[in-house]
Amino acid sequence: MLSSEIEIDIRFSETDAMGVVWHGNYLKFFEDGREAFGKTFGLEYLTIFDQGYFTPIVKSEIDHKAAVYYGQAIKVITKYIPSKSAKIMFEYEVVNLTTGELCAVGKTMQVFLEKESRTLELLTPDFYSHWKEKNDVVF
Repeated sequence: MLSSEIEIDIRFSETDAMGVVWHGNYLKFFEDGREAFGKTFGLEYLTIFDQGYFTPIVKSEIDHKAAVYYGQAIKVITKYIPSKSAKIMFEYEVVNLTTGELCAVGKTMQVFLEKESRTLELLTPDFYSHWKEKNDVVF
């Protein structure tokens, strides 16, 4: 399974009045994880864009398990989930590096939109099929 990790220091601006990371920031942490994954495995947003596609999120899930506070650090583990369909799916784990607790788990699903027409691509784009082959992605 392809996966990557990124560590993030929690900033004051990411917390609420209680000093707890605001729940909406977990989607941003997932985004940070996807960007790190893309850099590691050659599936960056600009690469996808240069191939003529956007990949918007069409589904996201988050299960919050434990709080994270200002001044702590987290690790976001991003795991690629293979699919035969023309979509990109990831699972995430957010671990508090200060306490060792699992703080959140989640999933996202992205689809391919053709850049010029903004229409949904129902078939897997060639460049994505080649990427899967290069990275030994199997179902």
